[in-house]
Amino acid sequence: MQPLKYLAGYSSEIQAQVQDLLAQDKLGQFLLKRHPQIHDVRTDKALYDYTIEIKNQYLRKSQPLSKVIFDDKISLSHQALGLHSYVARKQGAKIKAKNEIRISSRLKRVPEGLLRMVVVHELAHLKEKDHNKAFYQLCCHMDGDYHQLEFELRLLLTLIDAGKNPYN
Repeated sequence: MQPLKYLAGYSSEIQAQVQDLLAQDKLGQFLLKRHPQIHDVRTDKALYDYTIEIKNQYLRKSQPLSKVIFDDKISLSHQALGLHSYVARKQGAKIKAKNEIRISSRLKRVPEGLLRMVVVHELAHLKEKDHNKAFYQLCCHMDGDYHQLEFELRLLLTLIDAGKNPYN
């Protein structure tokens, strides 16, 4: 049995259940039952609009976003599917700061809930820079299923590593 790198922080019981589902070729069926369709957010503009809608609902008073894009360069070697950056640029005597969110292009063909989980995660960094208790409370405030969706995204990544993406 191969180690489950995306589930390393989970109990051995959960890892064993996932290994069993993988061995029986049922993990894809489980995910398809939970999330039968992929989202229709395909362009950077659609992603920006999608993200701003969530931001305006929960973080109206937070700093503005200057850019939200799908990024081909973000890979799992970064241990990330999304990146929030605070970019400061000097223009003459002034410093202009911009918040940018980049979402891995690998998330163009996943269920909407899994995309939302990553967007919520990156939006939470507008208020909380570190992954602390307040950060995860904010994520759960924006999406009550945050932890379940994160787990299911880890299941999908495990399945993709095994060469069995149910959404292709």
